[in-house]
Amino acid sequence: MNATVMVYGYQEGGRAGAKAALANFWRRIAHAASLSPFQATWWDKFTGNQALESSPSFMWLDFVSRIMSPYHLNPMNWNPLREVLSASVDFEAFRSRPQPIKLFLSATNVRTGKVKVFDGTEISANAVLASGCLPFLFQAVEIDGEHYWDGGYMGNPAIFPLIYNTDSADIVVVHINPMTREELPRTASEIINRINEISFNSSLMREMRAINFVSKLIGEHADHDDPTKNLKRLHIHSISAEQVMQKLSVLSKLNADWDFLLDLKETGRSHADAWLANNFDALGVRSSVDIAQTYL
Repeated sequence: MNATVMVYGYQEGGRAGAKAALANFWRRIAHAASLSPFQATWWDKFTGNQALESSPSFMWLDFVSRIMSPYHLNPMNWNPLREVLSASVDFEAFRSRPQPIKLFLSATNVRTGKVKVFDGTEISANAVLASGCLPFLFQAVEIDGEHYWDGGYMGNPAIFPLIYNTDSADIVVVHINPMTREELPRTASEIINRINEISFNSSLMREMRAINFVSKLIGEHADHDDPTKNLKRLHIHSISAEQVMQKLSVLSKLNADWDFLLDLKETGRSHADAWLANNFDALGVRSSVDIAQTYL
């Protein structure tokens, strides 16, 4: 969703347009959440629970989603994100105009288990919703007779479209799920959350293993005339906030309070600024992350 809104905003008004589009999108998210019965109550805020993650409403939603499917809990298939997306992006205009940034969204085909990649010409509200459809919270999204869940199960993100369909040799991975957690998960919610984190990270690790293998081949045969000369050398970069993300509770993922979102935004901005200051010179030259140490 961030990617789609950003590209649409950039299409509308360059960098300033992208920033404005993202800010408006997240304001709409916070507003929609404030109207939800599952959002934290005034009492939670009054008692100083800034993260709002121990709210009874949060815990109730988390519990119910474990024992009832969205087909029973939400039989009318109401998804407030659809309204937010429709207010944030004119999808018909987005597809009909030249797109200054190539966009690829991945979703998981529920029937086949294969990854489906939607490119710029296929981007619709349904495609965006499919790419972020968490099966415990939302019904699978139907597109052309097939049903889709979040793309993170098969590609988080799917890197192969960037390899085959772009000229850039640099890939910057922005991590939103912690790679490691020092504490052993013990509650049911913590265990399920860690399973999801490992599942989402595993697809990235598989692709990184292949990239690392190809990079080694290219390095070993750099001075020889052999088939590896047609392989693409990639420079891998990583922006993460491991220490911050590890401290957030499982239920923080359900928290769309505006102040909390602003804290997350500032965390992302500060870590991105630090990464740019330390690694900008590596772009186009080399990887700034040790693939083997980080992903394998």
